[in-house]
Amino acid sequence: MERRPFGLLPREVAVIGQGTWYIDAAHRPTAIAALRRGIDLGMTHIDTAEMYGDAEIVVGEAIAGRRDDVFVVSKVLPSNASYSGTVAACERSLARLGTDRLDCYLLHWPGSHPLEDTFAGFERLREQGKILSWGVSNFDVPDLDAAWKAGGKGQLVCNQVLYNLGERAIEHAVLPWCEEHGVAVVAYSPFGHGDFPGRRTPGGLVLEEIAASHGATARQVALRFLVRKPSLFAIPKASSVEHAEDNSGAGSLRLTEAEFARIDAAFPLGPKPRRLPML
Repeated sequence: MERRPFGLLPREVAVIGQGTWYIDAAHRPTAIAALRRGIDLGMTHIDTAEMYGDAEIVVGEAIAGRRDDVFVVSKVLPSNASYSGTVAACERSLARLGTDRLDCYLLHWPGSHPLEDTFAGFERLREQGKILSWGVSNFDVPDLDAAWKAGGKGQLVCNQVLYNLGERAIEHAVLPWCEEHGVAVVAYSPFGHGDFPGRRTPGGLVLEEIAASHGATARQVALRFLVRKPSLFAIPKASSVEHAEDNSGAGSLRLTEAEFARIDAAFPLGPKPRRLPML
């Protein structure tokens, strides 16, 4: 599995990780087995959140005995993101995960609490060793500017955003901003939300043709496109061992510039939306 620097962190992180939204709705032993198989295959970047129901508990069971092998990320809800609320939310997440630290802690989306208060909570947690870094999720450029100002230069590690072949809005301004500031961009829902291109659609045919030439799958090709730049990471969810194995294959897949151009043409960027899309 390819690894690369995660923003300005000195530690390298797996380019293809594992998301856990709705994973608590899956059969528990199967979901745990999928996460563990993903870790075996190098997908050691595991993302979760307090909003995801029992997902943190599932992750905790999956990483038991392997904590030092993984890069664990969780998120605080904006409604909890006051100074004291951030600290308390992190404590709850740590308890559910069965760990003493998070590798990265994110504000799930912009909310009503001042960013200065949230980030002060993050810094308190970092001083205590309970988080090692922090970032944000679903932040558009104005939000990122405010976060950069409130948190101080170089403190913001990543921005987790909706990004897939059918939703490339971040390429207009968010991705360039993050590249300029050394901030990692993590794609959630990289296969879309139940709308991955079918084999008989024009875009799906392109993915299938490229996949066939590499002995790969269409989903692996899509993932590779989404992490084609050094700042990009992706966290697909897998609720079965087979899906985890398929996702991991994107980590070693290499596409040509001509193939990237074909995918780009098959899934055009589209106009810049008024607001950054999110799920």
